[in-house]
Amino acid sequence: QVQLVESGGGLVQPGGSLRLSCAASGSILAINRMGWYRQAPGKQRELVATVASDGRIDNAESVKGRFTASMDNAKQTVYLQMNSLKPEDTAVYYCYAHLYEYSSSGDYWGQGTQVTVSS
Repeated sequence: QVQLVESGGGLVQPGGSLRLSCAASGSILAINRMGWYRQAPGKQRELVATVASDGRIDNAESVKGRFTASMDNAKQTVYLQMNSLKPEDTAVYYCYAHLYEYSSSGDYWGQGTQVTVSS
């Protein structure tokens, strides 16, 4: 059973920084891609940033230059360093992973962590 466990959300003032972490555990053979999506109230879930196993990174335009995603394959952990946070970054942030297990592969989601940017 694969699990994604997130940590690092919270309340921060505009212009501040937060770092999110997400660790994958379970019967994982290999990681194809891990990253982050977010969902603000009344909006659809949207891509923030993902990191592929070959190092390629996909970023949303709205976070380029401010957010940096990285992955530690050995620890099966993905990180999101968020700098220069804005009120519009307020959302529930979900960890995402596309993983290969010993008998299958698929998409997995974490439970979500709240990020609130407010003065």
